Amino acid sequence: MIPKDPVMLLSYINTMLRDNYGSLDALADGLDISKDEIDEIVSRLSQIGYRYDPEANKFV
Repeated sequence: MIPKDPVMLLSYINTMLRDNYGSLDALADGLDISKDEIDEIVSRLSQIGYRYDPEANKFV
């Protein structure tokens, strides 16, 4: 289950990216998350000042 709280979501997504997936697309495929759900995650994290950095493979 993906956390709803933005700070918990940040921690969860970055941990999953670091430990299990080489990209945001791979995470979406691995967790069976739709493009709309990924867009919602990116939007929620941008609201607290984070953006996805594909080179670092994390939200910074």
